[in-house]
Amino acid sequence: MTSAQVDHHDGDGSGAVGSSAVGGRSQEGYQRGLGARQIQMIAIGGAIGTGLFLGAGKAIAKAGPSLILAYAVAGLVIFFIMRALGELLMYRPVSGSFSEYAREFIGPLSGYVTGWTYWLFWVVTGITEVTAAATYMTFWWHIPQWASALVFTVILYGVNLISVKVFGELEFWFSMVKVTAIVGMILICVGILTIGFSDAGGTASVTHLWGDGGFFPKGVGGTLMTLQIVMFAFLAVELVGVTAGESKDPKKTLPKAINTVPWRIAVFYVGALIMILSVVPWSSFQPGVSPFVAAFEKMGLAAGAGIVNFVVLTAALSSCNSGMYSTGRMLRDLARNGQGPAVFTRLTRSGTPLVGTTFSAALMLVGVWINYMWPGQAFTYVVSFATISGMWAWIMILVCQIRYRAKADRGELPRSAFRAPGAPLTSWFALGFIGVVIVMMGIDKDTRISLYCAPLWALIMVVSYFVLKARNPEAFARTQAAAERAAARAGESGAGGRPAGEA
Repeated sequence: MTSAQVDHHDGDGSGAVGSSAVGGRSQEGYQRGLGARQIQMIAIGGAIGTGLFLGAGKAIAKAGPSLILAYAVAGLVIFFIMRALGELLMYRPVSGSFSEYAREFIGPLSGYVTGWTYWLFWVVTGITEVTAAATYMTFWWHIPQWASALVFTVILYGVNLISVKVFGELEFWFSMVKVTAIVGMILICVGILTIGFSDAGGTASVTHLWGDGGFFPKGVGGTLMTLQIVMFAFLAVELVGVTAGESKDPKKTLPKAINTVPWRIAVFYVGALIMILSVVPWSSFQPGVSPFVAAFEKMGLAAGAGIVNFVVLTAALSSCNSGMYSTGRMLRDLARNGQGPAVFTRLTRSGTPLVGTTFSAALMLVGVWINYMWPGQAFTYVVSFATISGMWAWIMILVCQIRYRAKADRGELPRSAFRAPGAPLTSWFALGFIGVVIVMMGIDKDTRISLYCAPLWALIMVVSYFVLKARNPEAFARTQAAAERAAARAGESGAGGRPAGEA
């Protein structure tokens, strides 16, 4: 993105913002307090969460070693999605980017639905992660899950009210713990396979990957049925897009973070699962139990199991911390565009959206009630709905990138400096893959409930949109016009395109 493009996004109510800052603040009012070190670790941490540490146990039981292939293929799709997002971010780096791009390239209704749906995704994900964290606490103490969920929610809420720097620093160390633990576990597994120490040393072998019922012990259908769990594990990788408005140098830090996606997936998912399933047979794992904790217990390394349980606890708290961060920003973006209560626009002196974060945290307390009522099924209940709502953001990213690329190729908009390779074919492939995942969710009785809830949410969104538009038509007209004006000014800046509207 050129400097001229950056300077022309003047905060006219569109929510657009460039990478320039005055007095350490973006033109949206946020502090640019996230540096390259923190952005990189937020990106890495976004790819390592409860979906891997806890959800993989159920997925292994369903698919066996073929889960490795599911993560590899899904990881490639995630890379396509992230490069599509990167192309859009370099064209226009804005906080609340998904809804902003949907407004510009699809229409105000899509922007409205995307903003509120992504907000709901993080509220539900926050409930999911708090539930997982409460589950992990029972490894050490027999305390009620709801009590742990309540304490964690309150603590993370307080952290997010201080400043974005505190959020970024906490997320940096959360991610550092996860990365160090997985790398350490991989090295331990390599040692067991080569030297043969621990209780698993005598039986550890890479032949476990195909010797116990084959690579597809539950058939290809069993592997396909794990796609919902696999995709849930990757939810939140797009969080780097939400940080665009608070990044010190988004033109440099965001592309670097996005380009690390392939090796992150190769090491933390594919590599970790190959090691675990080589040391411990896949049939030894049980749903609802972290395969990482179970693996150390099978190895006879009790201390290691406790350490890994602490790691997966930090992973869950990290994701919930990210949820607290993003929900307040999405609500403020909606409010600034007249598509949400004006009270959500308020910022504290440290640049945090107080009211939006408080409202979201209050709703996350629903997780406390769920853990009180259904402690055994809480995680399954909320995961499937989090997945379908999170994938909506991915769909919008891909559709917007396809439309943006077409406009840029016609010279109507400036070309991004970070173009997605293989697009738009890769974007269409990713959309098709997401469609397969949704079909699989409909077939699986455990995840079908999310598809029942999705139409209800869509109905609420459409009805509320037209009600709000009838009451305040100027606000919705303004958001669309603002995006068009910003695009036209960018085209006039000499960045390689012509003003929007010219053939």
